[in-house]
Amino acid sequence: MISSNDFRPGVTIVWNNGVWQIVESMHVKPGKGSAFVRAKLKNLETGNVLESTFRAGEKLPSAVVEKSEVQYLYKAGEHFVMMDTVTYEQLELEASQIGTSAEFLKENLEGITVLKYENRVIGVDLPNTVELTVAETAPDERGDTSSGGGKPATLETGAVISVPFHVKVGDKIRVDTRSRKYITRV
Repeated sequence: MISSNDFRPGVTIVWNNGVWQIVESMHVKPGKGSAFVRAKLKNLETGNVLESTFRAGEKLPSAVVEKSEVQYLYKAGEHFVMMDTVTYEQLELEASQIGTSAEFLKENLEGITVLKYENRVIGVDLPNTVELTVAETAPDERGDTSSGGGKPATLETGAVISVPFHVKVGDKIRVDTRSRKYITRV
């Protein structure tokens, strides 16, 4: 059990039929009435974020979430095969367990973190950036830079993102996996 007074970013609790991680918290003592804790929570399974208030000193069950570093090996049918970098055990994950970031998975990608609660995978965190090759994009268009926009590009993994006009087929680019945005050419 953990007290709401001990809420800090990164603390995980079992609440509202799920495993939630504290993103930020603030202890509030109004001039009139009792103190409370206002917290922003993120559901580790669905990724939903919500704000809630708890009475000061309210006890909630804490969740022990195991984190393990894995490497993506290959795709077998509808499953993604990962290998634990410490124990060398292999585990198969479905696309629904990985989420929308599954389209940035490239063979032998390292730095992936798998979150487990009660021996059940509840989330997968990819590295913040990955380097991928542009497989398909429109040809370079001269003089179209005033709009500051971009053009769609299909990457080697099948993901489609917007890139600047100077990027060509075969270029290796760095992509932010959280925001799905182009960062730079490598």
